[in-house]
Amino acid sequence: MSTQLIKPEWSPLTIGLMVLGFIIFWPLGLAMLFYILWGEHWGGSSDKAERWMHKQKHKMKGCRGKRYRRGATGNAAFDEYREAEIRRIEEERARLEQEREEFEEFLRNLHMARDREEFDRFKSEHRAKKHDDDEDDRFSPRDRDEKKRDDY
Repeated sequence: MSTQLIKPEWSPLTIGLMVLGFIIFWPLGLAMLFYILWGEHWGGSSDKAERWMHKQKHKMKGCRGKRYRRGATGNAAFDEYREAEIRRIEEERARLEQEREEFEEFLRNLHMARDREEFDRFKSEHRAKKHDDDEDDRFSPRDRDEKKRDDY
């Protein structure tokens, strides 16, 4: 079985990938063209590909049974110190997140109060205007003219 799927040679597959690369994003097509022309010179032989696949399979077999702790250094004192610092930083992050939420709540309340104040002002002005219009309707046109003259 050959482990090298795309060989650096002119074949329908490589030509199709090159054209597709130019259609999708031109640097991909250009990279494929360079691979076709000079791939063998950059280490594109099937022997190297087979060795790499064998090495990767061997690495994966070795890691299956082991459970590695993330970031463990092998030095217990340092790992303990690191875990304590990570916990402290996480607590600080949680505290800051809580403060951010409280501040956003404060801003929402502030905006709501401002909006309520503006709405109340609008309603009072609207009522006053409507009240003035109702008073004007009660007077006759001659009385309105007299009132306007008195206002000046």
